[in-house]
Amino acid sequence: MSACLLGEYCRYDGKTKKEDEIIKAYKDYEIIPFCPEAPLFGTPRERISVVEIEGMHRIITDDSKKDVTELLEKAIKDFVKSNPHVDAIVLKSKSPSCGLGTTPVVDIKGKVLYLGNGIAAQIFQNEYTDIDIKDDKFVEKLEKVML
Repeated sequence: MSACLLGEYCRYDGKTKKEDEIIKAYKDYEIIPFCPEAPLFGTPRERISVVEIEGMHRIITDDSKKDVTELLEKAIKDFVKSNPHVDAIVLKSKSPSCGLGTTPVVDIKGKVLYLGNGIAAQIFQNEYTDIDIKDDKFVEKLEKVML
């Protein structure tokens, strides 16, 4: 589960996005917090974006324009290798790492081209083909069902 959803202060801005309803929904699971960015770049840190360059998605820091794609790919693939047996994944929407179809993909000038996956979401979809992967927006659906 994205660590920020669990209340960890690991976002680029040093904040959290704790979701009590998600934590409740998974209370009977062993939850493994996941944030590929914080261990590599610290908290707080420079924002990153998914940038489309020559048809490829690259992860670029917003201010210094450093390409950190390979660093993140390695950290995410190491996580997958260390956790081959997971039952479900819950990711933070809109995140350049964890967004699932909700992450802005921009051009080199920062103009939003379309919404796509963050780098971790894409790797997880490729590696964990038989499990349920969703983002925090499923809470809205949970709340509607409970009404």
